[in-house]
Amino acid sequence: MPIEKEVNPHFEEFIFNWDHKFYFLVGGYGSSKSYHVALKLILKLLKEKRTALIVREVYDTIRDSCYSLLEEIVTEMELDDRIKFKTSPMQVKFHNGSKIIFKGMDKPAKLKSINNVSIVWIEECSEVKYEGFKELLGRLRHPILPLHMILSTNPVSKSNWSYKHFFIDSKKKIFTLDDKELYKNRIAIINNTYYHHSLADDNLFLPKSYIEQLEDLKTYDPDLYRIARKGQFGVNGKKVLPQFEEWPHYKVLEVIQSINSPIKRVGMDFGFETSYNALLRLAIDDEEKILYIYWEYYKNQMTDDKTAVEIAEFIETQELIRADSAEPKTIKYYSQQGFNISGAKKFQGSRLQNTKKVKRFKKIICSSNCVNTIEELSDLTYAVDKNGEIIEDEFNIDPHTLDIPA
Repeated sequence: MPIEKEVNPHFEEFIFNWDHKFYFLVGGYGSSKSYHVALKLILKLLKEKRTALIVREVYDTIRDSCYSLLEEIVTEMELDDRIKFKTSPMQVKFHNGSKIIFKGMDKPAKLKSINNVSIVWIEECSEVKYEGFKELLGRLRHPILPLHMILSTNPVSKSNWSYKHFFIDSKKKIFTLDDKELYKNRIAIINNTYYHHSLADDNLFLPKSYIEQLEDLKTYDPDLYRIARKGQFGVNGKKVLPQFEEWPHYKVLEVIQSINSPIKRVGMDFGFETSYNALLRLAIDDEEKILYIYWEYYKNQMTDDKTAVEIAEFIETQELIRADSAEPKTIKYYSQQGFNISGAKKFQGSRLQNTKKVKRFKKIICSSNCVNTIEELSDLTYAVDKNGEIIEDEFNIDPHTLDIPA
């Protein structure tokens, strides 16, 4: 018996396309991306005997999202005689032997029992940790059938792993796809990934009042407007350094040379395993109250002796390095090697004081060569408490380049 279902035209090609391993869907609120992923799965599993896995970061959120969406579609299409739903544990079984299982990344041990999964759908993939994504890639395997992974999400910060992996990772100098190109073309295919961008306008079943409600966000919450209405990646939250700008390297050097008596500073923060050795050269235009960042060293998992070799130019120049005083043994080592280095005092609340000092500059101009500094500071936002109030000395990431004493 043929199946008939009215769908939004922007998703029609996506529903029947199974030519690629990865499908990455990003869009604004109400765009119907999750609905059409669920429909795509149902149609595929009716046609071929497969096991599909649906994942969210928190297992308890699946029942009211993906699971109920699948139920809704099956009811609409009158497929109850061919598709059955089980609630404990959640599972969907098809008359041809296909099935859908559900797991949460908050219970990673449950993933170990999964076998022969040929399709994975990660709903709200930006909420899943990168390690979880890699774990799921390892669970995606079948001896015969082609493998597919579908990732759907509302746009988040560009510091999120999903953006870095599928679009641009400035720190690792990896360029896969410019997200602006996706917003323009709506659909893109790069390597083995099918990209799909959608907006509320693409959902012909939405009431006009819903779209008008999204439009209202433009006047009182521009960040949420970008996410919900435009479906675009960017900054989520209040920026710590809204005056931060990136300039071409040559231009930064030219301007520094033209400053009357610039104040030069060098600051260093120490790190090893997950933290980083961050060393910056700064120049201050005290008259104009502009901070220039024109040189960086940024590495981790480096022993002190190896780092000393890589920054040996500072022994020759004898520039004073103001370093993290929490590492007196490290400072002493560099001093013995001939570096002009001293510890800057740290105290309770010193991060807040340092942040306030940096925020006083009218502009913060960073050289395009300082890619790690740009990565950390351009979209740095404040953390918020449970009431939504900003925490002035906590951020969305641990910014090593902001922690340098100078």
